[in-house]
Amino acid sequence: MRGQVLSILVAAVCWGSPHAAKAGGDARMGREISEKHCSRCHVVGDYNRYGGIGSTPSFQLLARRDDYLERFRTFYARRPHPVFTRVPGVPAWTDLPSPVTPFEITLEQVEDIIAFIEALRLKEKAGDSQGQVTP
Repeated sequence: MRGQVLSILVAAVCWGSPHAAKAGGDARMGREISEKHCSRCHVVGDYNRYGGIGSTPSFQLLARRDDYLERFRTFYARRPHPVFTRVPGVPAWTDLPSPVTPFEITLEQVEDIIAFIEALRLKEKAGDSQGQVTP
């Protein structure tokens, strides 16, 4: 628990307020990263509409939450992600073995994912819930 708090504090220092300005990342790269890594557990846009793990929320559902920016900016410090997600320069709060293949992501790639989420939100507002993103 203490390690999780530390990781969230490090993320807060790296990013400032979780409700800071909109993402400056690349939505296409964010989509690629999300499809490659996040779709193992989450439904990601139209990529794996019937995939994911039943107990995990889809990106579309997460993007509708009021606190979506905070959640996506700090996902790597939120359970269960710290077991299999590593961010260079951010201390891991656990050394537990990963039940899935771990991966490394940079803070810049987190911004790319957030840009993708912003594109998903715009598509949903426009009435297209398919989550197809072609920025």
